[in-house]
Order: sequence, then C-alpha cells, then structure tokens
Amino acid sequence: MAPNPRRVRIFLKEKGIEIPYEQISIMEDEHKSEDFTKRNPGQRVPVLVLDDGTYIAETVAICRYFEELQPSPALFGTGPLERAIVEMWNRRMEHGLFFHVAQHFRHLNPNMAGLEVPQVKEWGEANAPKAVECMEILDAQLASSAYVAGANYSIADITAMVAIDFLKPAQLNVPENLTNIARWHEELSARPSAEA
Repeated sequence: MAPNPRRVRIFLKEKGIEIPYEQISIMEDEHKSEDFTKRNPGQRVPVLVLDDGTYIAETVAICRYFEELQPSPALFGTGPLERAIVEMWNRRMEHGLFFHVAQHFRHLNPNMAGLEVPQVKEWGEANAPKAVECMEILDAQLASSAYVAGANYSIADITAMVAIDFLKPAQLNVPENLTNIARWHEELSARPSAEA
C-alpha cells in the first residue's frame, strides 16, 4: 500500500513489463529486518533484486533501470531537451508535492508514530500549504499541457498522480479551483496502469 512501490508498479505496467513481487510489511517492521537492511540500509521500499544478487533501491533508480532495458515507450522522455524537462517536472512533483503530502501524513497520522520518530505535529501541519503551492504550479502547467512534462505521458505523471492519490489518506484535498488537475487526474485514473 506504500506509494513508492506503487509508482514502480505503474511504471512497469506502462512498459508492459512483468516481474515477481514480494510484499514487505512496513507496519510489521519487516523493512527493519537484518535481511532487508542488507538490501537497503535506508530501510525503505521498494528494492529491486536482480538475478545476479544486485540490489537497486530508490523508486526513480529502479524505473531508470527498466527504461534502459526497454526504452519504449519512453517514460523519461526522448532527446536531451525532453529528458531534461521530464527530469525537471518529476523532481518538482517528487520534492514539491509528493514529499510534502507524505510529511503531512507521516507526522499527523497516529498509525505512523512507529515509522516517523519523532512525529512533529507542527511540521506535519506546515507541509499542507506547501503541497497546495505545488498543486497550483501543477495546475498552471496542465492549463496548456496534456501531461505534466508536456505532450507525452511520463514518470512525472506517475509521480504526480500517486501524490494526488496520497492526498486522501493524508486527509488533504485538491483545491476546487484547480480544475486542470481534476481533468488530468480523471484521465490518468482511467489508464489501466493506475490500478497497479
């Protein structure tokens, strides 16, 4: 149920790549086991385990690995300019929207107390307006663009969609006046990959 593994699953579904999954329960501290910590000392999901024993952690790194293996459809863009634009918007969505929604959730939800030590209520609350600021930037971009980074669906859309979906458990909302986000989110939610 964690949002970062979902980002990878959506990415792989868009690529048409199927891989086996092993579920790790962060609520039961399975990510803190000795075995998992060897795979990712940061104790975060997801982690990709390759046949040769290599471990790749971090959502975008895992997605980049699969983009290199199977470049089409190009979810990181094509050509230097488009790749840079996709990278720029993905970072904006990851660090400007997704991060603030997650911090709001992790510092205010009592169920996260064991994962976010210490929980700082004031920090959680401070992240809500920062998330709204980023949504306003996203809405303005979507006023003239079909997708977050331009004319083509990309990893920036995946990151932004998962962040918008994560508003619900974080008990936040997209402001009603941001109608471009509503249109874009409805279209993306209809894609088969959104169910991944």
